[in-house]
Amino acid sequence: MANDNAARPRILIIEDDDTIAELERDFLEINGFITERESDGLKGMERALKDTFDLILLDLMLPGMDGYAICRAIRDKINVPILMVTARGEETDKVRGLGLGADDYITKNFTPAELVARIKSHIARFRRITEAARQTTTIEKREAAEKEIIVSDIVAGNLVMNPLTRRVFVSGTEIELANKEYELLFFLASNPEIVFSKEKLYNKIWGEDMYGDINTVREHITRLRKKIERDPSNPVHIQTVWGAGYRFLG
Repeated sequence: MANDNAARPRILIIEDDDTIAELERDFLEINGFITERESDGLKGMERALKDTFDLILLDLMLPGMDGYAICRAIRDKINVPILMVTARGEETDKVRGLGLGADDYITKNFTPAELVARIKSHIARFRRITEAARQTTTIEKREAAEKEIIVSDIVAGNLVMNPLTRRVFVSGTEIELANKEYELLFFLASNPEIVFSKEKLYNKIWGEDMYGDINTVREHITRLRKKIERDPSNPVHIQTVWGAGYRFLG
């Protein structure tokens, strides 16, 4: 039984509404997940940072500490999928949550199938990315050391990206990018002047098996422009090709 439990994904539910929390718990446990729950925001944040979970299911409106602050605190310390749950439908709430490092959002009118599917998708993708990054980093560092290979930076004007360290600098100052922000920027910068549709970028960065909203691409582009462009309203690097998609210029 202990071995079975060790193999089952652990989900932390941070939710103060007993009815919603019980529904989430029942849906997930029926599908083989182990769930833990905190109803207070501050205690939820502390639990997330103290224990090990495969995904955090995070409500926005919580006592003690709201979901935005919790998301920021968790993302500053650890790398774990965060799925925000909200009763709100405003675009600004979704954008703000994604900007703070949430991987996705789901509204409280979700169906059991949607909730389970999104959680499974995020956990599977996170595990693939983590394993691939570990293997790639180990191999690249060893090969670079053995062959004295210098991995070239990507340089575009005042923007510099280092593929090995995944560090990004604008005018000499390092900027912090969420994982998918970096992947999106790196893909575009590695394929300069090529126009990619939102659908192509979504499938490339988030995966064809991902459950979510294709507008996530536009939201990530908006956040990237705010971080790397001198004038986000008149971008130099990440340009919109109306009716076609986006392209990167050096």
